[in-house]
Amino acid sequence: MAKASFGQHLLWRLEAFAYDVVEALARAFPIDAVSDFGSALFRRLGPLTSSHRVAETNLRIAFPAASDAEIARLLDEQWGQLGRWAAEFPILDRIVADPARVEVVGAERLKAIAEGGGPVVFISGHFSSFELMPAVILHAGITCQITYRATNNPYVDARIHRARTRYGVELFAPKGLEGARELIRALSRGESVALMNDQKFNGGIAAPLFGVMAHTAPGPSTFALRFKIPLQPMSVERIGKTHFRVTAHEPIWLDDTGDRDADLEAGVRKVNAFMEERILAQPTQWFWVHKRWPNEIYKKSSSHA
Repeated sequence: MAKASFGQHLLWRLEAFAYDVVEALARAFPIDAVSDFGSALFRRLGPLTSSHRVAETNLRIAFPAASDAEIARLLDEQWGQLGRWAAEFPILDRIVADPARVEVVGAERLKAIAEGGGPVVFISGHFSSFELMPAVILHAGITCQITYRATNNPYVDARIHRARTRYGVELFAPKGLEGARELIRALSRGESVALMNDQKFNGGIAAPLFGVMAHTAPGPSTFALRFKIPLQPMSVERIGKTHFRVTAHEPIWLDDTGDRDADLEAGVRKVNAFMEERILAQPTQWFWVHKRWPNEIYKKSSSHA
């Protein structure tokens, strides 16, 4: 990677300063007020961005029979939900610290994993305030490596790390080859790992999601089959304004028939089926602005706009 120029570093520092200002303002106000502001802001600005068309295309894939009015409602609500998540991130430690705001369903499963029933491969998607899930996992006493994608701005990335350590997330494995090696080392030590498995992965395994083939990372299924351990699905949903339910679902055991390719594809299909089920349960609380399906779908959508 080429060394960043002085101008690039200056821009990064300005962005980091802006982050600091936003964080300071967020921490100066009550949780509900911060969440409401984020919702109102994104509802106003979101439709002005190119991501709005992506979200609309995704919603029409998932809900092909929905009317234009229903799609418009879903778009507005998903922007509100996305705004709440963005505004709440700098103060997530305050939410985690208030037990009245976070309900945990399936806590006995997490307790069993912490007491020797692991390791497991935690899987989930970008549902609601998804950062709550690693917080709940670690607060249950489970040693777990959390994967993450570093931001392009190293100064902002350091601040994001700092924010996460406030609510207990300290073991990170960056995405990529070295991160995968660290996850394997962690599993070999008997530690659990956690991965988000709901975004497009070029070169991944094609499996249906809402009836359309979507390339999906095989990593979680690969780890589960290699170490003969289950996938442990997690989800989070917003209950009301700033109250949440984090659920540890029934574990998913993958069949090991000896046919690696077939077993991986079957695992990915099970993962996508879980994601689809959770999206349908709370359709406005998923991260709709990501290009989850093949690029051709979005090019076709743009040409018809």
